[in-house]
Amino acid sequence: MKNILVPIGTSPDAHETLQYAINFATEFSSKIYVMEVFNVSIGAGRSLKNVEEKVAESSKEHVKEIIDKIDSKGVEVKVATYNGDLIDGLKEIDKELGIDLIIIAPRSNDVTEELYLGHTSGRIIKRTDIPTLIVPRGTEFKPMRNILTAFKSGVLKRKRILDPLIQIKAKFNAKVNLLMVKTPGYSDDDLKVNTALMDISSQLTLAEAPTTYLGVLEHFQSQHPDLLCVFRRKRGFFKNLWEKNTIPKSEFSSRIPVLVLSVKKD
Repeated sequence: MKNILVPIGTSPDAHETLQYAINFATEFSSKIYVMEVFNVSIGAGRSLKNVEEKVAESSKEHVKEIIDKIDSKGVEVKVATYNGDLIDGLKEIDKELGIDLIIIAPRSNDVTEELYLGHTSGRIIKRTDIPTLIVPRGTEFKPMRNILTAFKSGVLKRKRILDPLIQIKAKFNAKVNLLMVKTPGYSDDDLKVNTALMDISSQLTLAEAPTTYLGVLEHFQSQHPDLLCVFRRKRGFFKNLWEKNTIPKSEFSSRIPVLVLSVKKD
């Protein structure tokens, strides 16, 4: 993982997420790109360029204040600002630099406590194809020794989808346990498991539950994972994101980091 992107919002705890990302990056010799998005719109008779420059400078100062609160540990941290929509900005920087991983907190500070994913974090998961690590606020980085990978369908069209998981497993000599959850309406094809996924796993458990998340809850306590890995696809773990950007804690919540791997085509 060469390039890790950390979107910065207005949360007063943003430095905690950045510090986690820094600690994670030291393990992989990664570069960190801290990104803040702003949106400038002006009335007639004013100079867009001047206003944009001032807002961009203010955004950079805000990001620098956050960076000053963390221990960079020698990790190269670069600042990127973007005028426009968040998702457009993420796609633009990914196109330019090649982002291997996004690290975010589940929600911003401006949404209710009932939400696991807020509007911003939800849009990132829903509308980008970049692997994303969701880190609960207050989480201190520690090696990921036990990884639970949960899915409804084990069909993957490209092995490289698993690259972040494979790299994490190799770095921490982690044990990867697979949990296949048979939900109502599953097909025989869903029960096929990609050989690359089987190759990196130590154990495969089959379960039946109304949803993949409920299947995870049933096995969470017995496996005590340090990391939960799921797949982002239209019929997958975060399927409700295709109807809305937010996810309430009543539908999903996790006290450990969640790695979301993107499957572009189902």
